Amino acid sequence: MTSDVGFRSERGPILISLMVTTGLVAIDATVLATAIPTIVNDLGDFALFPWLFSVYLLAQAVTVPIYAKLSDVVGRKPIILIGVGLFLLGSILCGFAWSMPALIAFRAVQGLGAGAVQPMAITIVGDIYSLTERAKVQGYLASVWGISSVVGPLLGGIFSQLDAWRGVFFINIPLCIIAGWMLVRSFHEKVEPRRHTVDYLGAVLLTISLTLIILAVLQGGQAWAWNSPQSIGAFAIGGTVLVAFVFAERRAAEPILPLWVFSRRLLLTTTLVGLGVGAILIGLTSYVPTYLEGSVGAPPLVAGLALGALTVGWPIAAALCGRLYLRIGFKNTGLIGISFVVLGTLTIAIFGTAPSIAIVAIGCFIVGLGMGFVAVPTLIAAQASVGWDERGVVTGANLFARSIGSAIGVAIFGAIANSIFGEKDAASLSAATITAGSAAVFIAVLVVAVVTVIATVAMPRTPVLGQQREPASGDIPS
Repeated sequence: MTSDVGFRSERGPILISLMVTTGLVAIDATVLATAIPTIVNDLGDFALFPWLFSVYLLAQAVTVPIYAKLSDVVGRKPIILIGVGLFLLGSILCGFAWSMPALIAFRAVQGLGAGAVQPMAITIVGDIYSLTERAKVQGYLASVWGISSVVGPLLGGIFSQLDAWRGVFFINIPLCIIAGWMLVRSFHEKVEPRRHTVDYLGAVLLTISLTLIILAVLQGGQAWAWNSPQSIGAFAIGGTVLVAFVFAERRAAEPILPLWVFSRRLLLTTTLVGLGVGAILIGLTSYVPTYLEGSVGAPPLVAGLALGALTVGWPIAAALCGRLYLRIGFKNTGLIGISFVVLGTLTIAIFGTAPSIAIVAIGCFIVGLGMGFVAVPTLIAAQASVGWDERGVVTGANLFARSIGSAIGVAIFGAIANSIFGEKDAASLSAATITAGSAAVFIAVLVVAVVTVIATVAMPRTPVLGQQREPASGDIPS
């Protein structure tokens, strides 16, 4: 199967629409944090509010592999439009939510849309841009996340101050409509029609297993104890269903998640790198603000800007690494990147017990540079190793690994922090306790970075090229 994307002159509008849709997902991941007090005051059920985040992440994570496979069958355009449509529907429903359970259910609808938007945006970039261009364009998409990390909490705070939290969701409506209209108008692909066998059984088994396992990871130690019947049952049933899924995929004519993704050395190692990237990011984004606010009394805006240095370094490195990996190869570029990540996390960990806004900002900036040099080329290497009809699955597997890394990271880092924080709320902890707990988390993040070095070293030096159609000239580096 091949896909011919529209004229080169149409790539600008396509990229803008992809950046808008990515921005929707990115802002929605952070905008609720500052609006939660207002939402709880209006809807009540304070104990349920963590599910606003968990159900969104869960719905997004479990659907990524399914959307990715379907995009290799029917094309990218219908899948990303379905994602935008679901996100729009979820946003409208959230805006009219009448209770906390209803808002949680509608957040799940948003998550179903987000599960299509992010992997499709990155896959489309792989389709319409050459190897030389992809790193710079991925840098543009990464910059959207950086801007959103600042804009999201700011918007949430503004709507909270205005006592109009529903505006957090209604603001998505015009953006979804604009993005969808631009995609319909500018993005054209020709998919060769052929009969397909839909792997319904695999899709159902994968959804059930991932839902139970990710739910157990997200809620373990939070909603219930790790050794509780709920936790043990979710892991046991989820694991059993996952084994059944593996057997089903071995017999499926067109598996929803082909097992060859994990049997090819390049794809396996880049997926493991994605796992580490997800864990490192969640560790820093979750604890740096609390650390700076609680230890040195930094205002939330200052703490956010210190963390924002990470999202400044990422697009800068991503824009530069295109020429680099064409000269020295994907693996060597990735090794440079992960070295920066280790250096940045080491800096933060060493000075963890001696809080300094400047040092944390410098460390985050170095980590961001490293992420640009490791996350982008490893993903592009995986995409470049397959043809059009496998690129969606490969991209989805990499992004799914990041989601799993984040979910596991939340659980591990949370357990480490809680062993020092205890059951108290952050507002009631002393500066010394917050410093000690956060420093312990930063050491764990450093360990994850070091382990990710192993996955990067294990990457093969030369990707095995599929018969993909490159939209522009450019040789694959060895």
